[in-house]
Amino acid sequence: MDGLFRRLTPVCGICALGLTLAGCSVKMMAIKTLGNVLSESSSTFAKDDDPELVRDAVPFALKTIESLIEQAPKHQGLLTAASSGFTEYSYAFVQQEADFIEAQDLDRATEMRARAKKLYLRALEYGMRGLEVEFPGFRERLRKDPDVALAKTTKKHVPLLYWTGSAWAAAFAINKADSELSADQSLMDKIMRRALALDEGWEMGSIHDFFISWEGGRASTGGSYEKARQHFERVVALSKGRRVAPYVSMAEIVSVGMQNKKEFQELLDAALKIDINMAPNQRLANVVSQQRARWLLARIDELFVG
Repeated sequence: MDGLFRRLTPVCGICALGLTLAGCSVKMMAIKTLGNVLSESSSTFAKDDDPELVRDAVPFALKTIESLIEQAPKHQGLLTAASSGFTEYSYAFVQQEADFIEAQDLDRATEMRARAKKLYLRALEYGMRGLEVEFPGFRERLRKDPDVALAKTTKKHVPLLYWTGSAWAAAFAINKADSELSADQSLMDKIMRRALALDEGWEMGSIHDFFISWEGGRASTGGSYEKARQHFERVVALSKGRRVAPYVSMAEIVSVGMQNKKEFQELLDAALKIDINMAPNQRLANVVSQQRARWLLARIDELFVG
């Protein structure tokens, strides 16, 4: 979702001008220009502190990106923007909202989770297509020999690896009974570990966030609460405590899993004390995570026995 709207209108104007003046060649130049802008620009959405405003704006941006991808199907910048945008939108404005309303409307929450899964799978498809641009046959090789397939990726591919792996794992988390997704868990793991190895500091340690949930959420089936805690400590160090999400994930996954009520409260209290203006590029993510922190605290009696 990086920088979509600040630059969308002027670049779309270029597209229209290209159609008028010189036909397809200028049109394609304008599309590629927009793709480059979307993939390289800093985020204005991420700096916003109004989730509802962003929620209403994002669908138009995402559909615009999809229409441009139809014209430039191998533009890696556009494919990355689509993968990240659908993943972020699905989590922040569909899946999380389903969690919030479940107690009042289970049927609606179930419908929203089904929609969230579809959006994650759409994000996964765009991510895979983005990787295929430089590595034709990547999907097939990933299944045959993931270590060899991933060994060719470099630091510049970390965003694509992250969003592809995150979308894949998020779709699985919504429906763990999906046998196809369940069978792909090792591939999700390898993609994210490759991203971590290439650039653990990316986006203030965001890849470690994934592993808090990944390790903690599978503590009884091969994961580890201790490893989740190590990832938490590392991301707090990398972000200098300026990101809310790690505290919320640690509380929701590990503290609840271990039934450590005291730690749960301490982590969420710390999350709510973080000044959202300390890291402007994380402002929206921090606001959304603080919303979840308040929701979790309101459910403390449901989450802990005794």
